[in-house]
Amino acid sequence: MKSKVYFVPVKNSDTKEAIREKFAGLLEVSNLFNFVKKNEKVAVKMHFGEEGNTGFVKPEYVRLVSDKIKKTGAKPVLTDTNTLYSGKRTNAKDHALLAREHGFTEEIAGAPVVIADGNKDVVMGGKFVKTAKIAPLFFDIDVIIGISHFKGHIMAGFGGALKNIGMGCASREGKLAQHSDVAPFVRFKNCTGCAGCKKACPADAVIITNNKSNINSTKCIGCASCIAACPYHAIDIHWEGGAGNIQEKMMEYAKAALTGKEKKSAFVNFAIKITKECDCLAKDDPRISPDVGIFASTDPVAIDKACLDSVNSACGKDIFKEAWPERDWSKQLNYAEDIGIGRLDYELIKIEKGG
Repeated sequence: MKSKVYFVPVKNSDTKEAIREKFAGLLEVSNLFNFVKKNEKVAVKMHFGEEGNTGFVKPEYVRLVSDKIKKTGAKPVLTDTNTLYSGKRTNAKDHALLAREHGFTEEIAGAPVVIADGNKDVVMGGKFVKTAKIAPLFFDIDVIIGISHFKGHIMAGFGGALKNIGMGCASREGKLAQHSDVAPFVRFKNCTGCAGCKKACPADAVIITNNKSNINSTKCIGCASCIAACPYHAIDIHWEGGAGNIQEKMMEYAKAALTGKEKKSAFVNFAIKITKECDCLAKDDPRISPDVGIFASTDPVAIDKACLDSVNSACGKDIFKEAWPERDWSKQLNYAEDIGIGRLDYELIKIEKGG
């Protein structure tokens, strides 16, 4: 049986108000939250955007989700976990302040922001993950709603609903475990010794010797900040080694976070302002694809596959493979289906403006 994915088209020229109206129609027709009950606690898993980034899903759109949830009598909070890499999202205080700066207040987004700190062990016994480290908030609530910006990603080729849950619900310890095999190396012929990677490294794992960067693999935490920071493409990862397993680890973490909530979760992907890199980078990336639209489903595998197919169709090519040629994005989707998170086979239901 195919999973249902609801879709409303969005164009580059659409105003914020037009997009909001279309999203309202999508939520109305899809009945996405009809399983939410009175007094249930709902975690709306967000990405509040790094400083200087504008790709994140706007709080005015999130307000529609908050209001829908509150109409059921349930209690939503907007949440995300802290990051491994340097920036304003490494600790709860600064993370919450940045969310507020980006407009995620109860007045604008319709629900309070709670940064999910701490750690809870979830026994998995997976191929890669024996015990997942998940932020406790995701076990203290009744419902998970994932709202994701669909875009490219430096480690996984693309990031959508699955990554938002798999990496995004993990504690800092869990994020480190997922990145544990990711040890970058330096292509010395490309390195200029500019030290951008050294400044970006949160683990003090980079030293500059003879005007070249060197990475201490014993200190490296695998966050890939150095790769993103290098303007000369001098740093990469041996993908034929263990680094290629990060997508499968991420899927096992997604399964851990959704355990017990398989029928108490829903997902929205905004395939708008689709960029090469993710919203974790403190810069404003340009589009690599025309805007496609907003997708909604209770199946995180199906929604990511539908987004991927629609974006690549709009581009007339595999835009994510072109952006990240050594990253095999199919790994996350195929493995997610293999371990029972969802289905790749989907029915796309197109909704016209306003339902």
